[in-house]
Amino acid sequence: MPHGSLSYFCRMEYPWGHTRRFNAYAQYFEKEFGARVQKVTIDAGFTCPNRDGTKGHGGCTYCNNEAFNPSYCSPEKTIKQQISEGIEFHKNRYRRAEKFLAYFQAYSNTYDSLENLKRRYDQALEIENVVGLVIGTRPDCIDEEKLRYFSDIAKTHYVIIEYGLESCYDESLVKINRGHTFQESKDALELTASFGLKTGAHIIFGLPGETKQMMITEAAILSKLPLTTLKLHQLQIVKDTKMAKEFIADPGQFTFLGLEEYIDLVIHFIENLSPTIVIERFAGEVPPRFLAGPNWGVLRYDQILQKIEKMLIKRNSWQGKAFIEP
Repeated sequence: MPHGSLSYFCRMEYPWGHTRRFNAYAQYFEKEFGARVQKVTIDAGFTCPNRDGTKGHGGCTYCNNEAFNPSYCSPEKTIKQQISEGIEFHKNRYRRAEKFLAYFQAYSNTYDSLENLKRRYDQALEIENVVGLVIGTRPDCIDEEKLRYFSDIAKTHYVIIEYGLESCYDESLVKINRGHTFQESKDALELTASFGLKTGAHIIFGLPGETKQMMITEAAILSKLPLTTLKLHQLQIVKDTKMAKEFIADPGQFTFLGLEEYIDLVIHFIENLSPTIVIERFAGEVPPRFLAGPNWGVLRYDQILQKIEKMLIKRNSWQGKAFIEP
């Protein structure tokens, strides 16, 4: 029976091999490793080309890394110390965690010489039970030499390169001071995939000037790219950022989505998204003390996820329901 028929999906036999109505990250990892895997965040002391003057100053207008770095994560500590403390933290919180991924998250983690990158990543891979690397970076901070190095690591470890795309629209990228174009994002993803490496992307919903239809249309655009995983984030105004100053000066330029409105948008988006793309997150979670603009209260991410999954069931919807193969 074809996947598109209603009776097929009523049996919950989705193409990704489990019963959830989207290609979920947790199940993807269980299949990949056969056990729970937890990411351990690291701040390795990198910067970005739109911070150090190479392309600009001040960084992205929304960015304040302190808002999402765990307490154990600090560039003043060695990478081994951060990972060791992170593993202890997660073992107490997630007792089923057996294997760990070193998540180089803060700023652009390929923005350095290959020699310096090797020193950092080799430290992480020397630690017992660290089975791979998650490397957050920008599309304009990668090249063939670095990708060749990562592809060598990928022969024995899990490796994924996560790119901050943030938007598929150049006008939005200019507004938030990204310092790169969407074409550069496409080029980086295609180059990375050509080395046999897994790829990830981040997208922000609610950037100034973007309509709901523009955001939904991004699903079809992203589906044409060689993406392994995708993170979705709602726009959040974080203190001590340029965007927070812009919000205080002119709140009218921002259109914030309420929770129910956001859930509706997300469902329309994933209906048009390729079922092959693994969804890692549907929303961001910034501690309330860092927020300078409207928010959804004290809801945790797990609660938001439950609401999305309940709405998918209520609508009899799923990832890729309206997807059209390019």
